[in-house]
Amino acid sequence: MTIQVDPVRRNLKFGLPAGKALSWNPGGLHITQFYNTLSIFFPAGERFFIQSVRNYRQEITDPHLKEQVSAFIGQEGFHTREHEEYNEALVAEGMPIEAMDAVVVRLLELVKKAPRSVQLAATVALEHLTAVLGDMLLRNTELMEGVDPHYSAIWRWHAIEETEHKAVCFDAFEQVVGKGIKAYGLRVGAFLLANALFWSLYLPFYTVMVAKSGGLPNLKGWWKVLNLTVGRPGVLRRALPDWLDFFRPGFHPWMHDNREFLDQAEALMDEVAAFDVNRLKAA
Repeated sequence: MTIQVDPVRRNLKFGLPAGKALSWNPGGLHITQFYNTLSIFFPAGERFFIQSVRNYRQEITDPHLKEQVSAFIGQEGFHTREHEEYNEALVAEGMPIEAMDAVVVRLLELVKKAPRSVQLAATVALEHLTAVLGDMLLRNTELMEGVDPHYSAIWRWHAIEETEHKAVCFDAFEQVVGKGIKAYGLRVGAFLLANALFWSLYLPFYTVMVAKSGGLPNLKGWWKVLNLTVGRPGVLRRALPDWLDFFRPGFHPWMHDNREFLDQAEALMDEVAAFDVNRLKAA
């Protein structure tokens, strides 16, 4: 039986505290910048995702899928807004976010010149990557231990919603492009290219972020992030099998059934609501 999960729009505002953008994670600067660098990609990336699925709004005829797409667009719109605020906090700390965002925007403008099917395939590919990263964060609860609660909340919220809508664009792709060998080749080709482009930007961006914040000569910090990603706990290394499953001809995002993490959403909403209460008390 095919798993069906309907995305829910959650209009949450996290009120990230001033002056903490480079110190919110107790793991140190290099770990903090590992996450901060991811945030650079989200506003432009998610606007692209929204447009790529809107390109097919007339061809998506299944009523349930149309509702899921609408909710997906709503979620991605909120993600864009909150990560724009996140990135503004990084700018306030002297990080060159505008220049790096401009690189991402220019790259995506080039992708927009490709056929609609290629744009949607790229979205499907990057949605799988974000779903794998979201699962990594939700599955390894120690990653958010001891961090500033506002930053913890925004990352967990984003991970939950990436999990919740991880099949929406994939299902849309199969409906409007198809399931045959050509469609498979398109999505796999897009996956390889999208990952190559993403990591070829992420790694230099991360290096710049660390350098601009004074961490370049800190060998202990580099060792920490190396352990985080490929050593111990090695969260990226351990996520590799899920990432590779995309190459299966019969792949579907919900073959990785991690719906149990969605049960955290209600408690997270209560947690974020308490931020507003606490701000009012402090005012």
